[in-house]
Amino acid sequence: MEWLMNILVPIAVCVVLPVLIVWLIGRVRQNDTNRKAEVMLKAIESGATVDPEFFKSSKVKKQKTIKQDLLEKLNGACITGLMGVAFIVLSFFKGLNSTVSSYLPFAGAVMMAVGIGLFISYFAGKKMLAKEMEAEEKNLGKQE
Repeated sequence: MEWLMNILVPIAVCVVLPVLIVWLIGRVRQNDTNRKAEVMLKAIESGATVDPEFFKSSKVKKQKTIKQDLLEKLNGACITGLMGVAFIVLSFFKGLNSTVSSYLPFAGAVMMAVGIGLFISYFAGKKMLAKEMEAEEKNLGKQE
């Protein structure tokens, strides 16, 4: 029975879950398009004018500043680094007798490597983009 769970859980996580997420996103977009088409048809039937802005995408991506991007990297670095440390510490307290806890040090090492990479990216970006961040802050100050 355990071998069946060892097969079904990875299949569910790696195959079924991504397919379900893509399907749900597709359904949401299809519903949004159908609602807009319905509104347009009713407006045409009644002879009313339709605002073209209504049919544009409602998701307007706000441009992130360099500072916000760097802070997101720092946040991700802290989270993944601490999770890596927690996995490694947990593996020592738990012992290496079960199959799950035998993978904890490897998962911890991967998480710590990602965290360290994000820390390096943050500090290198902070050093390289210092002048751009100052100019961006001055531009934001003038706009307000």
